[in-house]
Amino acid sequence: MQRALPGARQHLGAILASASVVVKALCAVVLFLYLLSFAVDTGCLAVTPGYLFPPNFWIWTLATHGLMEQHVWDVAISLATVVVAGRLLEPLWGALELLIFFSVVNVSVGLLGALAYLLTYMASFNLVYLFTIRIHGALGFLGGVLVALKQTMGDCVVLRVPQVRVSVVPMLLLALLLLLRLATLLQSPALASYGFGLLSSWVYLRFYQRHSRGRGDMADHFAFATFFPEILQPVVGLLANLVHGLLVKVKICQKTVKRYDVGAPSSITISLPGTDPQDAERRRQLALKALNERLKRVEDQSAWPSMDDDEEEAGAKTDSPLPLEEASTPPGKVTVPESSLITLETAPLL
Repeated sequence: MQRALPGARQHLGAILASASVVVKALCAVVLFLYLLSFAVDTGCLAVTPGYLFPPNFWIWTLATHGLMEQHVWDVAISLATVVVAGRLLEPLWGALELLIFFSVVNVSVGLLGALAYLLTYMASFNLVYLFTIRIHGALGFLGGVLVALKQTMGDCVVLRVPQVRVSVVPMLLLALLLLLRLATLLQSPALASYGFGLLSSWVYLRFYQRHSRGRGDMADHFAFATFFPEILQPVVGLLANLVHGLLVKVKICQKTVKRYDVGAPSSITISLPGTDPQDAERRRQLALKALNERLKRVEDQSAWPSMDDDEEEAGAKTDSPLPLEEASTPPGKVTVPESSLITLETAPLL
């Protein structure tokens, strides 16, 4: 353990040295607020549903609750989440967009969480849900980062045995937190923060994030139903389409617009707003690699004829007379054999 600590510190120092100002500032604020909790009560920095709404209106807690931790293991999770976001998402989005994403997710988690506990109080008239519950921590932002990783690198494998891809990690962690909550090993604000972090980050990335190709990401692999097991995807997709249609009618979401590129006579390209050409090329390369491996396995299993059989067959074709159609071809007229192959050119993947 003592030998591993210097290496871990050196590795963490190298990561922070190459990080941007946004990542360094977020990590510094998390550490500062944790150390400050030993001197004063930092409960006023967490979202308390009874104090967020009028007449108290503690609106600043929407900006500070995602950075406030009370335990050292929570601090480690917060720092790891920010560092991972800086290493994997910031090169794709930029420092400013990462800061915007962090702000949107944390403000949404605070508002949705406070509203959920307010509705719970209205149903039970229990003041605990208003003035005792405190929403804080980086679990909401952790859910947002996992959703963003599903969008950008969902095909990557996290575990080999059993095989677990990045695309299924958000729901697996949600199921784990739910089990811990049922076993009373986890408090309800942590589960609520993570769940609302998943939802708010998906809505932002799906419909509102600005790209060079428009807003949002309407790709099929990032649909809401893809977060669930395949057996539930048809039902979830139907319900999601109904909700999306309702939101389009009330002008909260925009209707999906598809562009058809008919410039090439042999193919039609359909592009969705927000899709990244690099992501589409990456998925195309993965599909071609899988197809080549499958064809290679088929070729290895098939039995090839020997060279002697090929020579005998070639000799038989040479000795055989010309067909009737070739013999009846007038001189000076060249016949072009018809090919039995049909070439299909598909549009690039989204």
